[in-house]
Amino acid sequence: MRTLGQKRSEFALKKVLEKKEITALKNFSAGAPSIILQNGFGQALAFWASKGKPEHNALLDIIREWFEEQKDFFIQTDTKGMLLKLSEISQQEYFAAQQEALNLLEWVKRYANAFIQD
Repeated sequence: MRTLGQKRSEFALKKVLEKKEITALKNFSAGAPSIILQNGFGQALAFWASKGKPEHNALLDIIREWFEEQKDFFIQTDTKGMLLKLSEISQQEYFAAQQEALNLLEWVKRYANAFIQD
């Protein structure tokens, strides 16, 4: 049986390899966890959605698709739905979602650093 950490790692690797042509994802993913911790999870996601750059959209997609894959979290088909759901869930669910995203982003950051060329 595989651990959740192993599943996160595999998912992050696949997604980074799918999006490795977005070279800005390497630098952006390195700072993404700090942005979440400094500004809050929902605020960071909303800011990235407002920017609409390829690296922002790529990271939003990775987080959303991971939540969809994990049945313990809410399932949404688009970024707007994910942001709306974040505003509706309890504080405990919100912080659990934030922590799960941070755990995933650690893998994304490492794989982006390893496989995306500047």
